[in-house]
Amino acid sequence: MSKSRASQIAKWLLIAVAVGLVIWLSRSVFQVDANDLRKWILSFGLWSPVIYILIYTVRPLIFFPASILSIAGGLAFGAWLGTLYTIIGATLGAMLSFYVAKTLGNKLVRKTWTGNVRKIQSQMEQNGFFYVLLFRFIPVINFDLISYVAAFAKVRFTSFALATFIGIIPGTFAYNFLGSSFVSGNPKIIILAVVVFVIMTVVPITLRNRWNKKQLLDK
Repeated sequence: MSKSRASQIAKWLLIAVAVGLVIWLSRSVFQVDANDLRKWILSFGLWSPVIYILIYTVRPLIFFPASILSIAGGLAFGAWLGTLYTIIGATLGAMLSFYVAKTLGNKLVRKTWTGNVRKIQSQMEQNGFFYVLLFRFIPVINFDLISYVAAFAKVRFTSFALATFIGIIPGTFAYNFLGSSFVSGNPKIIILAVVVFVIMTVVPITLRNRWNKKQLLDK
């Protein structure tokens, strides 16, 4: 076996081990509910916002559910600060995913895209900012997968970051407002938060279903 072949095998073995490790961590260490996570974050005192943002930044690499983390942000910091910190962390996390996708296995992974994901990649190649913004607002595909597809589609980094930052604002606010409403204990605020959350959930899902139907008709 040649040295280059051996190094390639060693490289993919290391990646497999790393992936296995983060999956194990996500299923064991990070199995907590939003309120437990809130208490843990606030235990850092003045450093709590920094810790929260750092966790959100590395979240794509440890497969932790973004919804639980966003609600925990609302519980810990309130609707407005929770939204601000979540947007910063989520944008940094998306940028990290984008960078990782650019760095590792670009050509190898691009060959595996099929169906709607391949079509989305083609659309992003034509108008990166618009489609990243659209897919951040309408959950057509997984949040982190959008970052990878955008990287493979060679979307400009600045366009990707700005579209992500703007596109996640509505959904982020809905999750953080919902979390903060439970802390307030005010039934009116809780009802309002639930209504906002439902609207911000139903509207994107409705738009996503229409988009999927359009894709089927175009085939």
